[in-house]
Amino acid sequence: MMPTATVHQTASDQEQKRMAVGYVQEAWAEAVLDGVDPDCLAQACLFAALAELVTTYGEDAAANYAEGLVTRIRNGEFSLALARQ
Repeated sequence: MMPTATVHQTASDQEQKRMAVGYVQEAWAEAVLDGVDPDCLAQACLFAALAELVTTYGEDAAANYAEGLVTRIRNGEFSLALARQ
């Protein structure tokens, strides 16, 4: 088994995204098992994600990204039955 640092250095962007989603799904499942309401969890995740984007890229870039989410949501990119991640 490779050390974590080596995995992160050699993983492609797509692989890292897949790994990240896996970590989030594991944390989500654990929180639900602990009794956290899924709606509250979703809102907290969105807040944390947007706060990270603002910290990393600034408010304007994060707002532009968020504007693009409307079309992506309506196109079904986040519907679990159609997920292509």
